[in-house]
Amino acid sequence: MIDALESPWGHPSQTTIVVGARGTGKTALLRSMVAEAERRGWVAASVSCFPGMQEDILQQARRRGANLLEPKGKARVTGVNVGQLLGVQWSVADAGEANWRSRVSDVLDELALHEAGLLILVDEVDPDLDEMIQLAGVYQQLVGEERKIALFMAGLPHRVSRLLTDKSVSFLRRASQRSLSSIAPEDVGSAFRETVAVVGKTVSDKALADAVRAIDGFPYMMQLVGYRACQLASDEETIGECAVLEGAKLAEEDMRMCVLQATLDELSPNDLEFLAAMLQDDDSSRPEDIEKRLDRSSAHVAVYRKRLLEQGVILDLGRKRFRLALPGLREYLPEYLENNL
Repeated sequence: MIDALESPWGHPSQTTIVVGARGTGKTALLRSMVAEAERRGWVAASVSCFPGMQEDILQQARRRGANLLEPKGKARVTGVNVGQLLGVQWSVADAGEANWRSRVSDVLDELALHEAGLLILVDEVDPDLDEMIQLAGVYQQLVGEERKIALFMAGLPHRVSRLLTDKSVSFLRRASQRSLSSIAPEDVGSAFRETVAVVGKTVSDKALADAVRAIDGFPYMMQLVGYRACQLASDEETIGECAVLEGAKLAEEDMRMCVLQATLDELSPNDLEFLAAMLQDDDSSRPEDIEKRLDRSSAHVAVYRKRLLEQGVILDLGRKRFRLALPGLREYLPEYLENNL
């Protein structure tokens, strides 16, 4: 994605969709791209996919690019008359007279004078929001005009999948896609050690091993465990085992409330039935075993396996095996099913 910001117009990653389950770091990645873009001469407008998004994009662009863009409604000199008396003609831009595409084009025209571009970042992609579809359509037209504009989006797998099936924005299927998943244990350990060093602390080797095990490769858990451990060891220079283990317990509670429950609430009864059948396996499951337990056809199991994969709830291990993808889901699922099935 950084390469796209450093490259001339037309780089394939200038249209990028980041896909991942809740807690995989999509929002954090988009936030980091704002700073990276601005360091490279772009104006970045970062919004969430809610009603009013289009107006927010324009306002964010003008606010963050205030040193390059004229204030909205500012009077401009449009002509000078030279005669017996010097005359100056003024005009005041009225944004309300132009549609959204024209107003974005105006911003791009002004940025082009400074060789700058506009990066639009949209979090929590929602295919049911008309403004999302309109944005994609206008963006396609602006790209066709070879404007210096880029679009980075992030969303849950099933929502991105639905967006890409919309025929009116089929060009998005050619966008670069980045799937976020688990982080390797060694990378988790390095990141955890570096993070606590930023706040002036160290972490013992045993505590670090406990933290890596509790985080289980999940970005959001790394944030939670790190925060809780530092909080519990606020008076200590070194974060020890007790702080990490207690912090991990608190992080698991946060994880249940913020990620696991919200994820399961969006699933259908058949999705939940599928997950319940997986609990009989110690680690990974096979389609044929799920078919027997549910007394369902292979076609039925294939449909719901695909749905759960797309939503980031289960992980494909290859060779027709899959497992639960979210940390703590196996322990939380029985409790949730008891209350919701």
